Amino acid sequence: MTPLTADDSDAPFVLDPATGSDRSVEHTVALAEELLTRRAGARVRLADAEDLGGSSRSRVVRVRVARNPFSLPRSLVVKHYLGEATASARTSATERVDPFPYEAASCQLFTAMPADDRATPTLYANDPQRRLLVLEDLGRGATLADKLHGDDAKSAERALLGATRALGRLQAATAAREGDFGALLRRSGVRHWRDPLADDARSALAEIPDLLADRLRVEAAPAAVEHARAAASLLGGTRYRAFSPSEVSPENCLLTGAGARFLDFEWGCFRDVAFTASSVRLPFPGWAAPFALPSGMAEAMTASWQSEVAGVWPELADPAVAGPRHLAATTLWVWVCTRSLLPVVVGDGSVPEQVVVGRPPERAAAVLSGYWQRLATDAARQREQAVLDLAEAVVGALAPYGGSCPLPSFAAFARR
Repeated sequence: MTPLTADDSDAPFVLDPATGSDRSVEHTVALAEELLTRRAGARVRLADAEDLGGSSRSRVVRVRVARNPFSLPRSLVVKHYLGEATASARTSATERVDPFPYEAASCQLFTAMPADDRATPTLYANDPQRRLLVLEDLGRGATLADKLHGDDAKSAERALLGATRALGRLQAATAAREGDFGALLRRSGVRHWRDPLADDARSALAEIPDLLADRLRVEAAPAAVEHARAAASLLGGTRYRAFSPSEVSPENCLLTGAGARFLDFEWGCFRDVAFTASSVRLPFPGWAAPFALPSGMAEAMTASWQSEVAGVWPELADPAVAGPRHLAATTLWVWVCTRSLLPVVVGDGSVPEQVVVGRPPERAAAVLSGYWQRLATDAARQREQAVLDLAEAVVGALAPYGGSCPLPSFAAFARR
């Protein structure tokens, strides 16, 4: 999914090998030592660096605190954003946004909250100039992805329900903190920010009817298109807004003794909570390794999430209120995913190679068909006949491309 976008006036971000940035683990550790020493007023020494990977944008390193002049824990995690913010007329809208301020603001927001509400690592220090975050080490526990790809169905089910409950608790705790988040971003020099889903959703609303007609020979009825356009109202200033990790990935959900903890807030934002609930129901749009959930699990996960947010918004426990909102959010997610995946399924050679790698057309068709099937189920429950008809037509049209093959279940549920 396209990350956060910003006005052209914002500082652009390009990961440029020509900047001369040292990407070595040793350099990251040295920067962290320097930052912590500066804060402590005495020498802090870090040792036994372990490269935890990261992405093309960042390096993540676990370190042991070997010399500790103040109350640091035994180990820390350092996240170092590589490259630097540079202007270039050739950069795309995606590249023109620096993700560092968003993650820094997210971590600062949560660290200022009571520990019971946090569900995230504590931020010990950050350096905007060096683009460095020093975070609590939450340990070596399993991730939600580990459980889903394991062989214990009960354990995976508990992990899913625990993660969605923690996500609901996190959103309930941030329900009134959007102003604080905006202030933290402005302090970092970010004057304008956008939900990353907003531009993607608006592009999908404009393009999907023609895309379905051209690629699948499916005509979207005016009522179905109007329903999707009306769903875009969730992207505005609703009264049900809270923090969202933007994309909920099982790989970034760590299962600890204190419960599920969420990592990676590069595109953290505030949005209507229905989008977060619907994203785990699909499940996990945007995740590179989607599989199918067992029957009834999406509903159980929604109930787990609702049990936490209902303390702030009691009406969201009422199906008459929550049902249409979930359908609207699911509609936008499915349209956004269709805009991304359908060119892979019915390719014309214009899809960038990196989009196709690791996701063959047949698998993409199965994923996309699963999303539209979820939308059909939700539309039937809400008696939205035009949405149901469109969803069923798309599922049928995807069948010749591999959509008729059921999406495999997560390994933990494969034998059910």
